[in-house]
Amino acid sequence: MFDKLKAHKDRFLELETELSKSEVVTNQELFKTLNKEYSSLTETVQKYDEYMDNAAQIEDLKLMAEDDDAEIAAMAKEELGELTEANEALTEELKILLLPKDPNDDKNVVLEIRAGTGGEEAALFGGNLLRMYTRYAERGGFGIERLSSNVTELGGVKEMTLLISGKGAYSRLKYESGVHRVQRVPETESQGRIHTSAATVAVLPEAEDVDIEISPNDLRIDVYRSSGNGGQSVNTTDSAVRITHEPSGLVVTCQDEKSQLKNKDKAMKVLKARLYDIAKQEQDKELSESRKSQVGSGDRSERIRTYNYPQGRVTDHRISLTLYKLEAFLDGDMNEMIDALILEEKTKALSAQEA
Repeated sequence: MFDKLKAHKDRFLELETELSKSEVVTNQELFKTLNKEYSSLTETVQKYDEYMDNAAQIEDLKLMAEDDDAEIAAMAKEELGELTEANEALTEELKILLLPKDPNDDKNVVLEIRAGTGGEEAALFGGNLLRMYTRYAERGGFGIERLSSNVTELGGVKEMTLLISGKGAYSRLKYESGVHRVQRVPETESQGRIHTSAATVAVLPEAEDVDIEISPNDLRIDVYRSSGNGGQSVNTTDSAVRITHEPSGLVVTCQDEKSQLKNKDKAMKVLKARLYDIAKQEQDKELSESRKSQVGSGDRSERIRTYNYPQGRVTDHRISLTLYKLEAFLDGDMNEMIDALILEEKTKALSAQEA
């Protein structure tokens, strides 16, 4: 472990020197690449430095603990115990920091919400999820852009696709993929009975051009007139875009913008993310052992969470964690749950590595 940490430190110092060179600073592509690697090593190197500083102090304190002066020896022993305990904790942190990182963690996210069984109530719950993720993005300083939408007259969401951008967006939101279930009394329910409905969430890392190549010959692009609720015309030009990727059969539509060009650009972002996700899932199947260390499979058919309104609770079934703060959670206060999911994944990965 410490050989690897020493190599990380050497590379960190090497990058520090490279990033100060004028020829690197003026080469934006190279500077961006090196700075990304530098940033990825920073936390590990800082923890390693802290560990080494403590280790040096521990050796000094061991000598002081043998001092003839009883008071000095007692103080040294007390401080020695504290530093030894601190370094044991740092060792565990360093083990986790050395775990292989998901290469997609720093990417932007294409997040899709689809109402499931439950009719209008499911769509209204989809709207609740939309607000939850929007508020979470705002709280976390992430950018948020609506790529496509299909909403109901009552404000529900049948389908919604968002682009959530910012460093670490995927690392925080990737655990949201799956079926979200809600239990509550619908506003339209006169008998006061609790209904159960669901919405499906898909979280895809935004694909960059270097991640996936799409041949223009594989695409069929249709344009048509946008329409709103009830079939009303949104505008009088053929601005809506439907892109069909013929080899996979994937179809993406976008009609939110008045500009055909903007709709096409947004639809391509969604298409690239979906194709990248398919390729990623195929790769994950080949790496089945590593999949076992993840929190759940991330499968969109897997029920991951229940939002119970009468009891004011939200329960994540993958880690059996229940929080009695449903209102705050739906207002985007999700970090406690996400942090617990991240810790669980890292703990399992560490156990698998040590087994």
